[in-house]
Amino acid sequence: MRERAVAENTFGKNASGNKRGVGCQPASLTKNTFAVLDCVRRNPEAKQQEMAEATGLSIGTVNSALKQLAEAGLIVGGKSAERKLTPAGEQALAPFKVDNAIIMAAGLSSRFAPISYEKPKGLLNVRGEVLIERLIEQLQAAGIDDIIVVVGYKQEAFFYLEDKYGVTIVVNHEFASRNNNSSLYAVRDRLANSLVCSSDDYYVRNPFSKYEWGAYYSAEHADGPTKEWCMSLGPRGRITAVTIGGSDALYMIGHAYFDRAFSEQFREILVAEYDLPQTADKLWEELYIDHIDDLSMVARDYGQGVIYEFDSLDELREFDPFFLENVDSDAFNNITATLGCSRSEIRDIYPLKQGLTNLSCHFRTDEGEYVYRHPGVGTEQLVDRAAEASALRLAKELGIDNTFVHADPHKGWKLSKFIPECRHLDPHDDAQLATAMDIARRLHEEDISIDREFDFYDESKRYEALLKERASIDAPDFRALAEKVDRLHALVLADESEKCLCHNDFFYLNLLVSQSGNVSLIDWEYAGMSDYANDFGTFVVTCELRETEARRALEHYFGRVPNNEEVRHNFAYVAFAGWCWYVWSLVKESEGDNVGEWLYVYYRYAKEYLGRALAMYETDSRGERTA
Repeated sequence: MRERAVAENTFGKNASGNKRGVGCQPASLTKNTFAVLDCVRRNPEAKQQEMAEATGLSIGTVNSALKQLAEAGLIVGGKSAERKLTPAGEQALAPFKVDNAIIMAAGLSSRFAPISYEKPKGLLNVRGEVLIERLIEQLQAAGIDDIIVVVGYKQEAFFYLEDKYGVTIVVNHEFASRNNNSSLYAVRDRLANSLVCSSDDYYVRNPFSKYEWGAYYSAEHADGPTKEWCMSLGPRGRITAVTIGGSDALYMIGHAYFDRAFSEQFREILVAEYDLPQTADKLWEELYIDHIDDLSMVARDYGQGVIYEFDSLDELREFDPFFLENVDSDAFNNITATLGCSRSEIRDIYPLKQGLTNLSCHFRTDEGEYVYRHPGVGTEQLVDRAAEASALRLAKELGIDNTFVHADPHKGWKLSKFIPECRHLDPHDDAQLATAMDIARRLHEEDISIDREFDFYDESKRYEALLKERASIDAPDFRALAEKVDRLHALVLADESEKCLCHNDFFYLNLLVSQSGNVSLIDWEYAGMSDYANDFGTFVVTCELRETEARRALEHYFGRVPNNEEVRHNFAYVAFAGWCWYVWSLVKESEGDNVGEWLYVYYRYAKEYLGRALAMYETDSRGERTA
């Protein structure tokens, strides 16, 4: 913390270096006189020893401060039983009053999967209390009544807090695309003397106060090595540097306090850097660290065992052993009912890399390791869950997906076996390419069906209609390529190829190879009755195969060199697959999503294979055979 210059009667400047209340109050406060004055406010009858323990000052310093406060007319009464603040004392404290508390509750908290898929982490019941309710009650008990809750993920679950506690709800509309800097940006105009809290922190004792001296970050000391954010401190506890990981150091945990000077500077930085591409993924703390030389903040050590941040379900269960048994969770009900295990058996829970449409987590029981898949928001409009469940059962029966355990055909959740230390199939290795094509052929040759059809051409038309509704199509060659797609589709229809069960998302990331070499084809959300070439087309595009590799893949699929009609038909479906996902990418980009390099990959394969396939079909139509 910055040093306060000492003026007459040892009273001086505030945290910003400006004299407080000139002409309207007797004197400003030093850090020590502030601490003792606030202690008198909270407990007028406290004895000097008690004040020393509460403030961390020596008894001599407390006595000196009491004398200075009395001489300045800020307190009266020499004995503790008679001691109290004067109106001037209350006025001297006024600039230090906490204006509000901002509770960040917008995030997904994916590390708390699968419970966080169902409810926000701040609404979990821990040791008989809802986390955010306990936090609000502690703030209000400290005299802080202006409380702002910033919500985003499952925001409606927090709305009841308005009526129950009189808080203000602010919606962070960017919670899904940015880190928590967006929550502070949403309330940037409210930053003043502000406490900044997380909805899911648990405080064993109330750490809050109605008055604060200056900006701080709450801290705890790590004995030995830690992976937490460790702080280096300068004179008077000022934070001078922060590193991820360290040893025998104070680390950041819990809340922070912004005084007005800090808020003004931080708001300027936040507004100036908010739209920079590199800012989106940053925690607000990272912005602070980027400008740590300009932003004065001290570390406040609360000691061990006061503040708890639960980074995983297993950590929370150490703190509340009965949490999992008591939590209201459909996910755990699904797991226990399917596997026949108890909740106490479930452990080693952690999120896996999330996909475009779903959320998944790992867990372990006495019987083995599993993956629980929770359907993403809105996927019911994209995925036929009944068809997916049917395809999964058939794939398991065929020995194509050895991971499948159960899928709910209505709600969309799924249980699978977890394959430890597995790898993805390498499509550029000829032997593994042959394995992939063998799996595709085995699937296509089965006389089985499900109640769903999937066609890349029809899907591309649906995406094109969406694109026209939402934005103009800026790509100069879009219309020319679309006409080629229509022309090729008319030629392919004449092939009269029969439909079979296809995976339709057939690429190397969905082909898992176990340590024993067993290969499982997972993720059957797009499965449906389709032209057999759908899977080849998808594989070539998403694996970015060269033409020589694509032709080799066909040789593996047919077990021989394919004829011209077979090559052109499959190449056409490379074009259809590329085109479908290219138009889909344009739709996503129009919605503000960043598809990245895949936009060009899809475009390139659509354009190149449109040319190849059309040339082959149209050459053949003139009676000229090509090899």
